[in-house]
Amino acid sequence: MASFARAFRALMRRISISSSKDPYVIQRIQFLGGDLQSFGVGTRYVQSVRRFRASEPVYMGRRSCKIAGRKDAQNLKKMKRNSKIGKEIVAAVKKGGPNPSSNTNLAAILEKARALDIPKEIIERNIKRASEKGQDTFIEKVYEVYGFGGVGMIVEVLTDKITRSVADIRNVVKNSGAKLAVPGSIMFKFRRVRVVNIKPGDADKDQLLSVALDAGSEDVIEPTNIEADEDDNDDGTEERYYKIVTSSEGYEDLLSKLREEGIPFEQDNGYELLPLDPIEVDDEAMELNKDLISKLLELDDVDAVYSDQK
Repeated sequence: MASFARAFRALMRRISISSSKDPYVIQRIQFLGGDLQSFGVGTRYVQSVRRFRASEPVYMGRRSCKIAGRKDAQNLKKMKRNSKIGKEIVAAVKKGGPNPSSNTNLAAILEKARALDIPKEIIERNIKRASEKGQDTFIEKVYEVYGFGGVGMIVEVLTDKITRSVADIRNVVKNSGAKLAVPGSIMFKFRRVRVVNIKPGDADKDQLLSVALDAGSEDVIEPTNIEADEDDNDDGTEERYYKIVTSSEGYEDLLSKLREEGIPFEQDNGYELLPLDPIEVDDEAMELNKDLISKLLELDDVDAVYSDQK
């Protein structure tokens, strides 16, 4: 038995040096290695064999992955924005007709759509859609969710089938291990504000503070890890923004000041919900919450998800 073990160890050393990638040989040796542990063969030789690959791995540059992830996140954000405007148009036309001259609610939505650069075909398609037989009006609903690590979430829905939206959200929340909350148990942790988003590369904090002060805005919220290197961002899918917080009355004045300074910006979709007291969680809870939010946003009826995670 001792001579057999020595011979097997010598074989393992030769294979460790060899560049052979034969998958059958590797799998067979792993199998024998598992069986021969009972004969006194050390597990380190088995472990060394298991590090072999049957074929060369396909690598994609980390930066390429991040760029693709950012584009996906940007496309989803734009799609959700366009979808919400479309549903608001349908609801307004259903309630007051397709003529913005006599339908002030529709006129306001169309003005907002133009400010957000919503494509003309989307506007026209949804005005026509509202007149189609069998098209129900859209109803706003809000669902509250207990996430992970004590985090609360607000899920905003605009749907023409409430039973569908409830079932879809309940399934996602349940399958993720989270829990639906009683109405009012999460909402009090947020405040509704008007927000302008600016990418860090388009302006620095001092410049934005000066603009916000001139416009009478409430606050400038700095993005997290603003000085961190881009490669430190785990997956590259999260866009970071400065947020200038203001009132509804001061919103247009803020936009004018930013245009005067030549600072590119992104408007909100009417408002945003900001947490009053953001919660700091560990990495595991952060990833679970991120996954839950991503799955909720994949639902057609869901327009926005807000959380109080820091």
